[in-house]
Amino acid sequence: MENLVIEGKKAHGPLLGEKGKRILFDVLTNMILIFFALLVLIPFYIILITSVKTNLEASNPEFSLFPKNGFHFESYKNVLSLHPLIGRSILKGFLTTLWINILPTVVGLFVSAMSAFALAKVKFRGRNFIFSVMMLTMMIPSIITLTPSYLIYSELDWIGTPLPLILPGLFGSGSCLFFMRQYFLGLPDELIEAARIDGLKNFGVYVRIVLPLSKPALISQFLIIFIGRYNDYLGPLLYLANSDYYTLQLALWNNLGTFINDWPIIMAGCVVALAPLLLIYLCMQKYFLKGIAISSGIKG
Repeated sequence: MENLVIEGKKAHGPLLGEKGKRILFDVLTNMILIFFALLVLIPFYIILITSVKTNLEASNPEFSLFPKNGFHFESYKNVLSLHPLIGRSILKGFLTTLWINILPTVVGLFVSAMSAFALAKVKFRGRNFIFSVMMLTMMIPSIITLTPSYLIYSELDWIGTPLPLILPGLFGSGSCLFFMRQYFLGLPDELIEAARIDGLKNFGVYVRIVLPLSKPALISQFLIIFIGRYNDYLGPLLYLANSDYYTLQLALWNNLGTFINDWPIIMAGCVVALAPLLLIYLCMQKYFLKGIAISSGIKG
């Protein structure tokens, strides 16, 4: 009798085969991903749907998923118009944000990548120590250096000018250096040596060989750095709050604060501010994902 029971279990096999386990794992994984995706997307949906409501409906404590009185785009007309309190201030803030952030982003990326190339492919004494020191700087919270930096810039009479936001970024960052170094370590040493045999110095190898091969990583880092600087509010608030220069984030806060009770206008301003970043990401998404995948060791 005992043998029959054992043979019956073997005949029927496990209750859940390998295929069933794989399907169950995929279903659970997709459910978790959908849950976290909703956590990210729901706030954006609230911003978007509020911007096309009337002010009366947007101020209603009972939130509705769709506008009950139809879609209204007057808030976007006000934000995108040349109204001195809204449209002109946002346009000026956007242009100021571009020229303040693009230069340090591009130059800082070039410098960080050049330093990463030296630490990854140029053999010299102390390079591991230098890399360790650079990684150590990433452990220091930025809030600790905020007061000393402000005092230094105040002594230099830079408060009220864009210099505190531009000049430090020209020297790169530790996080970008780490990312690019990991990418350069994956480049074959034979390619670098062949370029040197052909007569190229280290800088020539970096400019003519390494940079063209590093487009995905450079584009992904450009997006990360630029988006971080684009969304920065604390820096402009400290150094540009009482000046004629103001970034888009300050323009949204200062000028839309006049319409604090008009939620559609405030949300429309947020959508307009987000639109350039979404457009840049959609255009460069392929390079961004490729750069992240290669640097993390994922091939595909």
